[in-house]
Amino acid sequence: MAEAAPGAQRTPAAAQSRPARVRQWFGRAASDGHERHTLALLGKSTLAAAVSWVIAHDVMAAQSPAFAPFSAVLIMQVTVYQSLVQALRYVGAVAVGVGLQGVLGLLAGPHLLTFVLVTLAALAIGRWRPLGSQGSQVATAAFFAFSTYVAATSDAQRWSQLGQIIVLVLIGCGIGVVVNTLVLPPLRYRSAEYGIHTLARSLCDLVGDMYQALREGKLEGERTQHWRRRAAHLTPIAQQAQSSVHTAWESTLYNPRRLLRRHRHRTSFDGYQAVVDALERVTHQVGSLTRSLDQWHDAAVNRDHVDFVRAYGDFLASLARIAELLSQIDEDQLRDQTQELCEAATEAQQCRARLEDEAQAGALPLGDPAQPYGILMAEASRLTDEFQHTCDVLKHGVDEAGATSAAPAAGSEHD
Repeated sequence: MAEAAPGAQRTPAAAQSRPARVRQWFGRAASDGHERHTLALLGKSTLAAAVSWVIAHDVMAAQSPAFAPFSAVLIMQVTVYQSLVQALRYVGAVAVGVGLQGVLGLLAGPHLLTFVLVTLAALAIGRWRPLGSQGSQVATAAFFAFSTYVAATSDAQRWSQLGQIIVLVLIGCGIGVVVNTLVLPPLRYRSAEYGIHTLARSLCDLVGDMYQALREGKLEGERTQHWRRRAAHLTPIAQQAQSSVHTAWESTLYNPRRLLRRHRHRTSFDGYQAVVDALERVTHQVGSLTRSLDQWHDAAVNRDHVDFVRAYGDFLASLARIAELLSQIDEDQLRDQTQELCEAATEAQQCRARLEDEAQAGALPLGDPAQPYGILMAEASRLTDEFQHTCDVLKHGVDEAGATSAAPAAGSEHD
């Protein structure tokens, strides 16, 4: 009956009508989330394409004006930095593709052999690593250039139209970068926190299940195998968290919004990066821990064994508390949260010390490599050190941010 309740709660949401789901989606778009960023990207892409079309079609009267809006939409990225990088790569790819057609067309003429040579060269150059994901545009530009070259009636017209393609691409990319920079430039400070929230919550849920079972002495094979599978699933979550922090840092590059007063003294992403790095290492250590427990589920039970398992459960409970606090991290409340984290880390150190005392006081074979006790104690030390390091890094970042924001105020008072 307990398992049926969650399913019963999920049924109404699944049965909702499409109009209701659409209304909910636009309701979520009012907050600073994925839906809002999606709407902003759609609006900016439409604006950049429209401006590019007006310039290419109405002002320049270009023969192929679609190149401009296509380029503007193509380089509209989630960060200003990526828009600049992709624009440079795309312009380079198009220039190479058009240049290939121009040179080989001049040497061999508008024939099938020329098309084959242009295709071969464009596909080979498109694999050049600096072009990145825009490498395929070398061949695309070369094909359009060949079509334009064949349709032209004179060499002067051919060179003029090939040059126009490059000019249209430059206009589209330039407008796209300008729109992305000046119109709601994406500033993803919160994405770093979201990545940490997801990873820390997953760790908290897993460790929470483990310590409750250890306290009750429940180490059945099916249970420990389930822990092991869940620990393996933490690796892609850690990778997503790394990507979230990188995107947050990248969104500040060349972004005019960071010059605003409310964004000037943001906590450094170095602290968030250190947190994700530490949590990623914790996922590996938790994986090793679950493997040891999975291999140990059929161990012989005695009094010392039962006491050690319960003490280890108490130790894991202290780590689950730290993971829970990290899953609620909020830059606006980081000063108070770091204080709680430091207190929780100190408590975890004390739990590990008690665990070591109890293990040494008993008759457990800590030095026997065939037994898991020594491995579990080593993992306890590593886990505690990682969480302590995480708390120290966050506290250092908060202290530095406070000192930086206080310095201008002191200077203004002095003036």
